[in-house]
Amino acid sequence: MSRIRPLDMSRKQYQQLADTLCKLTKRFNRHEVQCLMKVFSTLVATFPEQRIAVGLDRNKFRNVLHTTFGLTDDMITDRVFRVFDRDNDSFVNMREWIEGLSIILRGTLDEKIKFCFEVFDLNGDGFISREEMFHMLKSSLIKQPTEEDPDEGVKDLVEIALKKMDYDHDNKVSYADFEKAVKVDNLLLEAFGSCLPDSKSALAFEEQAFKKNKDD
Repeated sequence: MSRIRPLDMSRKQYQQLADTLCKLTKRFNRHEVQCLMKVFSTLVATFPEQRIAVGLDRNKFRNVLHTTFGLTDDMITDRVFRVFDRDNDSFVNMREWIEGLSIILRGTLDEKIKFCFEVFDLNGDGFISREEMFHMLKSSLIKQPTEEDPDEGVKDLVEIALKKMDYDHDNKVSYADFEKAVKVDNLLLEAFGSCLPDSKSALAFEEQAFKKNKDD
């Protein structure tokens, strides 16, 4: 395997960044952080035009979500990108990459609730509205060509979701509503679309990333 360090850092800079990220994430040990840094560096190097920005743009990041974790809904993967991109510079950098993975791969239920809510809150106003539910559910559902009016079926699902999650009956789902609903029924965590890797994909990614780099 190539011994080139991520983003052409000096050995000292590389070690310092690994230490920092290990303390920040708390979900990965130092070896695992180093492996994820190398995975990120490989991904960036795969798209040489991205090296200047030191990160992955939306399209490249969404491609990784698709090929690695099987997340295929464009609306949802776009939102996952935006949640990963904490500094809003339109690129996922190495720190954002590892911090995001720490949540979607090994986060607590509370961390995943917060992550999914941020994904589903399309306009970032702190609520999941009827309109947002409709757009996400319509985007994620498989279209049935025999259905005369698929929108009606989506509207029915929105009503079911509100009935289960809108505890304060204001026709939208706040973070408190969402958290309470998921704590009652964990399946509601991804009620409006798949935004977390399934256990099989997550395990496969970890095995490949950590095994591949174990001797580095």
